[in-house]
Amino acid sequence: MGGIFGVASKNDCSLDLFFGVDYHSHLGTRRGGLAVYSDDGKFARSIHNIQNSPFRTKFENDMDDLHGKLGIGCISDYEPQPLLVHSHLGDYAITTVGIATNKDELVEEILGNGYTHFLEMSGGEINQTELVVALINHKDSILEGIKFVQEKIKGSMSLLVLTSEGIYCARDKFGRTPIQIGHKEGAYCASFENFAYVNLGYTDYYELGPSEIVFMTSDGIKTLQERTKKMKICTFLWIYYGYPTASYEGVNVEAMRYNCGRYLARRDKDTVHPDAVAGVPDSGTAHAVGYANESGIPFTRPFIKYTPTWPRSFMPTNQEQRNLIAHMKLIPVQQLIKGKKILLIDDSIVRGTQLRETTDFLYQSGAEEVHIRPACPPLVFGCKYLNFSRSKSEMDLITRRVIKQFEGDNVSMETLQKYCNPDSPEYAKMVEEIRKQLHFTTLRFHRLDDMLDSTGLPHDCLCTYCWNGLE
Repeated sequence: MGGIFGVASKNDCSLDLFFGVDYHSHLGTRRGGLAVYSDDGKFARSIHNIQNSPFRTKFENDMDDLHGKLGIGCISDYEPQPLLVHSHLGDYAITTVGIATNKDELVEEILGNGYTHFLEMSGGEINQTELVVALINHKDSILEGIKFVQEKIKGSMSLLVLTSEGIYCARDKFGRTPIQIGHKEGAYCASFENFAYVNLGYTDYYELGPSEIVFMTSDGIKTLQERTKKMKICTFLWIYYGYPTASYEGVNVEAMRYNCGRYLARRDKDTVHPDAVAGVPDSGTAHAVGYANESGIPFTRPFIKYTPTWPRSFMPTNQEQRNLIAHMKLIPVQQLIKGKKILLIDDSIVRGTQLRETTDFLYQSGAEEVHIRPACPPLVFGCKYLNFSRSKSEMDLITRRVIKQFEGDNVSMETLQKYCNPDSPEYAKMVEEIRKQLHFTTLRFHRLDDMLDSTGLPHDCLCTYCWNGLE
């Protein structure tokens, strides 16, 4: 995923920028970066690898050299950024969040039109923020360039562009990721997560709509492109990615997760009788609280997450290592497991490996039953908008492996839709096979309609692609 933050202030913005970016650390694992426009008319930047050290420890020593009244920064899963750019549009810095799924096609198109080269990152990948720069520089102004980016990129791309005069803030075409503006006396900020500016003294001021572009200075924001009506904000922001104190479109993450658990409990009423409800830390905890509150079944913590040396949930990028670390971080509380029937809630089931190991560990620790309740429907399609999964193939999804087991290699969209329908025999067959393969006592996924109702937002403004394949 990744997160971005920017500040325009009448005074030095460096501390607000530092802490505002740091508060996005839950959204990325690879790199962090800061860029400021200093009072002497120069851009200054710092980028660090944060895979094995927190953002704060890597950037503390840089702050003496990063002073100015305008600044942007990011937490990034992949690309080193912000980038500093010198072009016919002038000097600027840029940071992005999102994914260009047509990156290869755009690179070929741009090179074919006379662009000389792109720098490769380690591993041979092109920095997609550099691709965004190339698209912007095709036009005669930064504003027209940003509009061109929104037009050309498939996937999603929200961005901040820092100039000597202020900061362009642009939300992606369909609003899949948020950009929210905060305000305090003498300063405005732009943030992926609105909670990131609360302790800095800012209050909610404005939330950009789909495709909306504003120019932010210390005096306020000016709309340069009006929002469009069609929105497809990522529902998984509430289910998993978002920090509990964050809100999107006015809906708090923690409250939405309580609602999810409430709906799960209502579907389960009088069908299972566990001794305790628990959440896989941390992503399932709030859902489990909602379930326990609705059902009256006690909430317990049979696993405690060991955070002193493994504080971050995504690291590292290697899947095998992530599985190992996910296991190492969860320490069991034997007295809360032995002889118990436990209903366990996680945010989702992707590959199934980690949850199967967790379930087996509960059995080895003496659990009598383990009932699994994912807080979202079965993931049948790989996300092509937000880098939700690093999977290179949809066959990494346990649902698709099971469907292949039943249907063979060539599965039509019509057939896949049957497996997405919670009222179909195909869906029931798939869920039962997943239950058996992962060793659960029972398995019931969240229904799509219940999950969407949990947000309280109109269903048609929420992206559901990974669950039903619909654009």
